[in-house]
Amino acid sequence: MSVKELYEYLCEYIPEELSEEWDNDGIMCCSDFSAEVKSVLVTLDVTEEVVDYAIERGFDLIISHHPLIFKPISAVTEVNHISRKVIKLISNNVSVFSFHTRADKARGGVNDKLCELLGILDAVPFGEGGLGRIGELDEECELDVFADNVKLALSADAVRVSDGYDTVKRVAVVGGDGKDFVSDAIKAGADTYVSGRISYNVMEEASERGINLIEAGHYHTEFPITSYFADLVGKFDANIYIEIADSNMIKII
Repeated sequence: MSVKELYEYLCEYIPEELSEEWDNDGIMCCSDFSAEVKSVLVTLDVTEEVVDYAIERGFDLIISHHPLIFKPISAVTEVNHISRKVIKLISNNVSVFSFHTRADKARGGVNDKLCELLGILDAVPFGEGGLGRIGELDEECELDVFADNVKLALSADAVRVSDGYDTVKRVAVVGGDGKDFVSDAIKAGADTYVSGRISYNVMEEASERGINLIEAGHYHTEFPITSYFADLVGKFDANIYIEIADSNMIKII
């Protein structure tokens, strides 16, 4: 299977039209579209550590959630950390696909995976562009119990909780930075909202706005998408070697 064939296959499940206008995703770099893909490294972020690992282990392709190239590059030199990675990748014939906001919205993507892990049933899209998901737990529970379940399900180091003085039943989720979706979650009837990052002021206002807020970490709420990418590649060609890399460079001390 070629780089082009795999990309076209993945686009059937993660369509380009789902990407936000401000986003930059898709094929980030590729020196040969006809090159054969025998091994794929899946990651949330294309860090330099991930790039070096892919080169050392002879991977043909990296698939990430966060774009390798997000803002325009004015020059391709070793001075800039982004272009330095691009030079390494192209020099070693490693291609990169990044599926960002389209993977947030796609069926089975970031927010559907979050619902699956957190036990949120019958989830439907909410918010601008239908990016978020909202559904209900099988049984109503206390906030501290649910927050602990979130921490365990996402293997998070910690979660930050703001009590809206309500139990948990109808839950909305947005992986990553979801502070701008709190109002949409309230309008959709959520009693609880889970995201990776919610600003201090928004967390402080939770009780006044009548909603429980749980901040579980940008990385931890989006990392589950890596298994989705890996599953898609495996279904298309079971002979491809697939590995998932941990790209989290942020540690709690």
